[in-house]
Amino acid sequence: MIDVEILKAELKKLSAKAISAKMDLHDLSEELPKDWERIPEVAARAHAVFAELTAKRGELKRLEAAVS
Repeated sequence: MIDVEILKAELKKLSAKAISAKMDLHDLSEELPKDWERIPEVAARAHAVFAELTAKRGELKRLEAAVS
């Protein structure tokens, strides 16, 4: 079973990636209609990282509940 501290470290890195993806999406929207063709690519990347972040948070919650 994965250690809680290792999972928390992974979550910290993933949170940073999520913030970066969110900012990329925001920056793209600010510059529209320039680069409008990149919307699906940037949105898909943001969606993927937030989906992974949500899954990891759930994993941490389950792990912490099991340890308690």
